[in-house]
Amino acid sequence: MLVKSYAAAVQGISAIIITIEVDCSKGVHFLLVGLPDVAVRESHERITSALRQHGYKFSNLRTIINMAPANIRKEGSSYDLPLAIGLLAGAEYLPHARLADYVLMGELSLDGSLVPIKGALSIALCARDAGFKGLILPKQNACEAAVVDGLCVYGMEDIRQVIDFISGSPAEPTTVDMASEFYARQEIFKEDFSDVCGQENVKRALEVAAAGGHNILMVGPPGSGKSMLAKRLPSILPPLTIPESLETTRIHSVAGLMHTGSLMAQRPFRSPHHTISDIAMVGGGSFPQPGEISLAHNGVLFLDELPEFKRTVLEVMRQPLEDHVMSISRARYTVEYPAGFMLVASMNPCRCGYYNHPTRPCLCSPGTVQQYLNRISGPLLDRIDIQIEIVPVPFEKMSAQRSSVSSAEVRERVTAARAVQAERFKNVQGIYNNAQMSSQLLHTYVQPDEVGLSRLGVAMQKLNLSARAYDRILKVSRTIADLAGAQQVSAGHIAEAISYRNLDRESWGL
Repeated sequence: MLVKSYAAAVQGISAIIITIEVDCSKGVHFLLVGLPDVAVRESHERITSALRQHGYKFSNLRTIINMAPANIRKEGSSYDLPLAIGLLAGAEYLPHARLADYVLMGELSLDGSLVPIKGALSIALCARDAGFKGLILPKQNACEAAVVDGLCVYGMEDIRQVIDFISGSPAEPTTVDMASEFYARQEIFKEDFSDVCGQENVKRALEVAAAGGHNILMVGPPGSGKSMLAKRLPSILPPLTIPESLETTRIHSVAGLMHTGSLMAQRPFRSPHHTISDIAMVGGGSFPQPGEISLAHNGVLFLDELPEFKRTVLEVMRQPLEDHVMSISRARYTVEYPAGFMLVASMNPCRCGYYNHPTRPCLCSPGTVQQYLNRISGPLLDRIDIQIEIVPVPFEKMSAQRSSVSSAEVRERVTAARAVQAERFKNVQGIYNNAQMSSQLLHTYVQPDEVGLSRLGVAMQKLNLSARAYDRILKVSRTIADLAGAQQVSAGHIAEAISYRNLDRESWGL
């Protein structure tokens, strides 16, 4: 008997429907075709063991299973459930009439229980768009998939429940109040800006960076507070919106990082070690997975000790920093992952760490300092909007009472500035903050007064800045004006934005 069941294959952060055709007749042969990988081919042993535990045997059965479209590689163990149900229907152990209404996904244990899968949200969106009535998957993934409107999601604990449901037994679909659950899980931060002594200029730079989504590089000696400030940056970022949360959740779901809850309510903060490989940073591999820059989408990617990262790792970030998407092309596949992250980096000013230190001498020769700085290429440095030096906090400030400015106060100003930008770009697709503005939008929304334009021209000549740095200064100045509630960018806003380029090569005096 020939029957069909339906599954889905995840590609990038999207999914496509896979039709599983099962033809059963008399004989003793089993053949699985349709470009399955090793994990899919091994499903036969898991399926037969799981079904045996529930009283089903397939001793005298010739079975051919085709997974269509056959030109798409099927990877992973999440096809166990649709293969098993299709096999049961083909062997006439259960009716197949309802199979056309549902997408099934799930890995089977040997006892028949269902194991969680990756990409449940993407699969649910695909099933709804393809016109299916419902989605059947492991219970642990049900809340994540149930945020999709217009689709009945059934979370099952084992294959027996799935068999009963397909046979006609009723089951309650999983329901999620997306808005209430999302806002109830909004983050409460343990780390606050008020914990940081002094460093008011750096706090201001971080506020500007958060308000406009700008990349920022902090340079200072060991113990000056670079990591401490970076780890507190999420506490001043505006809350995730539901559309942002959906997109971020899809990425983390595909990567297998969604263990609890239905939606991510916190902006991601990724901090990979400097020994990370190129593929781990940008994504890809034999079995394509999103990298750190995609896992940081709509959040922060913090690179501590930037020059210690491999040169190739840093250079592969140049394209996603500009385009906010990571395109990965290999011989067997081409995928795209979103990469709209905010880069926050820190570094020492030299190998010993004490160049330009107010009290401690630097032990490095000028050539060594230059060699250390050259680990960060000019094109990458150009793409970092804000570059700020950090000096150690004196003992008097360190022992004084903590700052009264809390993260909540700063976050309120940042959120107000983001609201201005949201209104500004409401009719521009794909642009949500000032850092994402194109050159065309810069000419429309950033028009400095004559004094500001003259000041910018002088800075371009003295610092020998590139055209890209010119654009970055204008973007940052627009954000500074938004924080001040100003309609036009003035000379003061331009001057502050220029001050955040004080780490360009010529300003070091080397």
